[in-house]
Amino acid sequence: MERYPMTVNTPVLITEDELDTLEEFLFSPAVSEEALDLIGAHGLLCAVNISPSDVPEKEWLTLLFDGEPKWESSQQKEEMLGLLRKLYHTIGNDLYSDQEILLPCELSLETDDEDELPEITLWAQAFMEGVFLREDQWFADDEETVAGLLLPIMVASDLFEDEDIIEVRRDRSLSEEMCNQIPEVLIDLYLNYHAPEK
Repeated sequence: MERYPMTVNTPVLITEDELDTLEEFLFSPAVSEEALDLIGAHGLLCAVNISPSDVPEKEWLTLLFDGEPKWESSQQKEEMLGLLRKLYHTIGNDLYSDQEILLPCELSLETDDEDELPEITLWAQAFMEGVFLREDQWFADDEETVAGLLLPIMVASDLFEDEDIIEVRRDRSLSEEMCNQIPEVLIDLYLNYHAPEK
């Protein structure tokens, strides 16, 4: 996948109807039960776009699908991969343009069902999976700054046993405030790695 800046050849941005089509496929029996849903795919592709070093498409597709889907046809494969590329480019376009990313979920850890993970947690877990793909590079130059920027996402992900993060999660007001910061944090992370190229 090419990085930005955008060119006239860049694919058009993904539409709501196309997102619905992609979401339906990601919930279908064609993909592994461990595959990411649309919320998770968005989180992963945010991280892949921000990553300080390129993540080849094949690598993030394997992670997203948890293997290879059972395609009905080559046409279906082409369509779904095309939609994922559109989603990737749409996120990249927003990041490059300094536009606030619209997450496909509520920016809240509150849920109606205590047994269900909040959608923002699913998004954040997938984002962190994207970070882990190139973890050394993410933290190579300025570990303290990056860790600070990632903190709201790390808090939302509920993947970390660090006492400071656990303490933040216990503070409902503070953890909700951090979740609301995530769209802004994404821009800051992108600029941290890619501003010199602009």
